[in-house]
Amino acid sequence: MSSAITASTSMFATLRARVAALLGNGAKSGDAVPVRDWISVSSGQPARLLGFDQPLVWCIVLLLALGAVMVYSASVALPDSPRFARYSPTHFLIRHLLSIALAFVAALVAVQIPMSFWEKHAPWVFVGAILLLVVVLIPGLGKGVNGARRWIPLGLMNFQPSELAKLAIALYAAGYMVRKMEIKEKFVRAVAPMAVALAIIGVLLLAEPDMGAFMVIAAIAMGILFLGGVNGRMFLLITAVLVGAFVLMISFSEWRRERIFAYLNPWDEKYTLGKAYQLSHSLIAFGRGEIFGQGLGSSVEKLYYLPEAHTDFLLAVIGEELGFIGVAAVIFAFFWLTRRIFHIGRQAIALDRVFAGLYAQGIGIWMGGQAFINMGVNLGVLPTKGLTLPLMSYGGSAILLNAIALAIVLRVDIENRQLMRGGRT
Repeated sequence: MSSAITASTSMFATLRARVAALLGNGAKSGDAVPVRDWISVSSGQPARLLGFDQPLVWCIVLLLALGAVMVYSASVALPDSPRFARYSPTHFLIRHLLSIALAFVAALVAVQIPMSFWEKHAPWVFVGAILLLVVVLIPGLGKGVNGARRWIPLGLMNFQPSELAKLAIALYAAGYMVRKMEIKEKFVRAVAPMAVALAIIGVLLLAEPDMGAFMVIAAIAMGILFLGGVNGRMFLLITAVLVGAFVLMISFSEWRRERIFAYLNPWDEKYTLGKAYQLSHSLIAFGRGEIFGQGLGSSVEKLYYLPEAHTDFLLAVIGEELGFIGVAAVIFAFFWLTRRIFHIGRQAIALDRVFAGLYAQGIGIWMGGQAFINMGVNLGVLPTKGLTLPLMSYGGSAILLNAIALAIVLRVDIENRQLMRGGRT
């Protein structure tokens, strides 16, 4: 009897301490305390939090759904072209939906893996990405399209190693900053190794060539270094070196110079039917869309005028069919998504989970930065560059790696919630 009373008293004290902790975290006296959290704490087991950031998941799902609809709309007429004559009208839609299904399965697996695993194995993921970037350059293994060798044929999809490199650099840079935290003020010891790693990736990507992917990867690495607390003067120096490198690459490449000149004056007769062909027709599509658009499926520019309408220039089709309202909704969705990811990262850092926090913010830079570049190219704000719109454009490996990267961010959020409720990650 006395032992039962003692056990009851002990449990009551534990529950009272739990309520006090929740009230200390901002809960009010009338707020309900989840029973599952009481049970897990009172039993001494780590808290098994079933909650997750549902608004973030819904935002991702809505972008994927709208992307699938617009990919179908942009590609449904492609079989009328001799180049795609052997394809059915639903060819690209079916492959896109298969990619989303595969990405969903991969995301379910990734969200189950604790961040400690990713932190431990981040260098090996980075090495694997570099090896695949080498493999894609080997004749017979890598697939070339329009003069670029960026894909490895895998049957179900053509895998693009540069997409894996974006995830790898986010993991590696986050782990690198955690390891170098004590010497981050010393340039040679803290920054030089990361610069070498970035240079290796840059050389491999420019050999494909894929300057757009390198720009995104450089932005991810630089952003994580800055958010990790690298000395401001060092950061400015590295930024100046990267900008100088891009300027030199453009200066010594005639076709890159032509792209810049075409971007500056897309309506010049010299460029309208050449380097500015995509940009000029993209701007025509936005102009036709006006405020409310021509209606879903009613785009004219997708009928062989606008190249790569289902990949790089999907936003132009959205602008023509759904108008300013549709484009504004997509821009707001990516802004909200990026802001939410950064919030999860800041929360993790506040909980002294630096690796998880820096990784999440790196993914925020990836999603927000790549979306900004793609939108800027479509709208004529930036020079034409072959980058897809994350989560929306057609592309199996891009959808797959986007989903895995965001699933790991969701894992960061789940572990944050576990810690804030007294559990263990």
